[in-house]
Amino acid sequence: RNGAISTFLPQFRKINQLCLSSTANSLFIAYTIRMTADATPSNFSIVDSAEHFQTLLSADLNRVSLLNFWAPWAEPCKQMNDVVLELAKKYPELLVLQIQAEEQEDIAESFTVESVPSIVILRGHTLLGRVSGADAAALTQLIATHVRPQGAVAPQSHTNGKLVASEEEKGETQEELNDRMRKLMTMDKVVLFMKGEPDAPRCGFSRKLVGILRDQGIAFSHFDILSDESVRSGLKIMNSWPTFPQLIINGEFVGGLDIVQEMVENGELKELVEA
Repeated sequence: RNGAISTFLPQFRKINQLCLSSTANSLFIAYTIRMTADATPSNFSIVDSAEHFQTLLSADLNRVSLLNFWAPWAEPCKQMNDVVLELAKKYPELLVLQIQAEEQEDIAESFTVESVPSIVILRGHTLLGRVSGADAAALTQLIATHVRPQGAVAPQSHTNGKLVASEEEKGETQEELNDRMRKLMTMDKVVLFMKGEPDAPRCGFSRKLVGILRDQGIAFSHFDILSDESVRSGLKIMNSWPTFPQLIINGEFVGGLDIVQEMVENGELKELVEA
């Protein structure tokens, strides 16, 4: 009997170790799942289709919703994604929907999203506000205004409003604007009017056109049309072209992304730049 027990003991210990190991793994997996759940609150959802979006948004039309339109290639989106996640944790009553703008084009177009990051705040189907760009302070203030605890005082922003109004009151005649736009168009041999900066574009079309120019070895200057609404609106009229980016060569409008792509394929772009 002693011999039989001695023979069985090593096997028993091995089985016991396997059981303990399995238990440890199970506990680790359970802990990981719990930590992941803690990291992503229940009011935070990643939208995977238009139908999914409608279902989530229509579940409670009295609820305030934050729609975060982003793109994985846009560096400013990384910062705002972190801010949005923290807001979801801070305000459990807030519905937060994470939407990849280029994957969910129909949704992005329905909210006229032209650049990323772009955040839309709704109550049901009513627009409460928008935040364009990586403006964490503006987003935090907007959410605090519409999703605040009972009795809390809404933050005031009259100062900013007055500053904006005073800037608009200064005005600029159409002739002055046209002259300023012509100077921008001739500030270099090749000028790209785009959304964002070359190293931090804020729309996929601008990013692609920057990539084309760099691949072709074409030096260029740029202007962020999101920084100046007058120039943004004025260029659409001056160049009879409703969208951006817009490429200018030798002071003349050449075209947008599709036209430039065609010019690269047939060699016209190089010829025009080298002329």
